[in-house]
Amino acid sequence: MIIAVDGPAASGKSSTAKTLARRLGFRHLESGAFYRTLTLAALRAGIPVEDWEALSVDELDGLAVSARPVAGGFALQIDGEDVGEAIRSAEVNAHVSRMAAIPAVREWLLDRLRDAARGVNTVTDGRDMGTVVFPEADLKIFLVADPETRARRRLAENGNPDPDRDELIAETRRLKERDRLDSERRTAPLRRADDAVTVDTTALTFDEQVDMIEVLARAHARAAG
Repeated sequence: MIIAVDGPAASGKSSTAKTLARRLGFRHLESGAFYRTLTLAALRAGIPVEDWEALSVDELDGLAVSARPVAGGFALQIDGEDVGEAIRSAEVNAHVSRMAAIPAVREWLLDRLRDAARGVNTVTDGRDMGTVVFPEADLKIFLVADPETRARRRLAENGNPDPDRDELIAETRRLKERDRLDSERRTAPLRRADDAVTVDTTALTFDEQVDMIEVLARAHARAAG
């Protein structure tokens, strides 16, 4: 069974998918971690950001990004070294959308994501899991929340749980711009799948949103027999 969780930046896709996978006993496959690791690898390699769009599949191979299966998911690596939380840095956040929009990156990643999920009960998350990577997913979820709520959550994740008004406005604007870039990119844009269930988490606690999706997943599994 494959459950695809999509949505805009800071909508809680990864944390929701990871918790849901643990509750269901599934493997968690975070597509964003692959993009982030490629971004970190390119930055560490000193490749100018303006040259990324010209990267070939062979050059992406040369960045030595790989995924190591671990309990419940995957650990991303560069040159055989686990990257851990380094892929969540502000610098990576600032450039990951550019990396994700590169056609060669999509070509490089698509088969790797599908291979990872083959034959395994999987909860996967990203921006095009239900539309491009796993269009035949058994259950598709599209998470949404208003931009200010997402901004508060992102700032809290980055160690600022009580931002002032200027900080909140700046982060809200940044997320809106990220939404625009992700929605307008030529390659695999952010889009809700026609058969996805939209879950608005603006007024929900984290546990409430996971509970809601877990109910849907278990109902789907029962219906599928």
